[in-house]
Amino acid sequence: MSEMATMTREPSPKDVLDLLEGLLGRDVTVDLTSPYSPEPGDRAAHAVYVDDRLTVRAVAVCDLAFSAYAGAAIGLVPPGGAQDAVAERLLTPSMEENLYEVLNVCAALLNAEGHPHVKLYAMHSPMTAPPQDVAAMGQVLGRRLDLSVTIAGYGQGRLSIVGVA
Repeated sequence: MSEMATMTREPSPKDVLDLLEGLLGRDVTVDLTSPYSPEPGDRAAHAVYVDDRLTVRAVAVCDLAFSAYAGAAIGLVPPGGAQDAVAERLLTPSMEENLYEVLNVCAALLNAEGHPHVKLYAMHSPMTAPPQDVAAMGQVLGRRLDLSVTIAGYGQGRLSIVGVA
């Protein structure tokens, strides 16, 4: 197996767009943006993706806005509820559960024939600080996709997918 085949697949912005539109059932726009690295005190979700040997392969980092809007849109929560969550800096338990489902489905973005199979191992809620090693992996430069994601009717947030192995 070549070295490239041992690396996790890198999704494209179009891959993310297609997956989110299909999953959320609404129009989505994605734009490349600068690397997203939460500042201390920021509320950001961190998703950890592992292979069959439990080796961390990728981390996704979502700001509070993406977390609320994606979690609300998939659960058919009215946009006002999601916007209130962002303003109050507090996700509801159902938004957190729904965000987990969105990030679980996002594992498909990282899987392709000839690459290691990955799955969602853990999601660290925006309401709690992630473990230091997970936060550090989310800041790695190089193999990453940084997007501004706008979910129609809800709003704009940030999603970064970082390949770490």
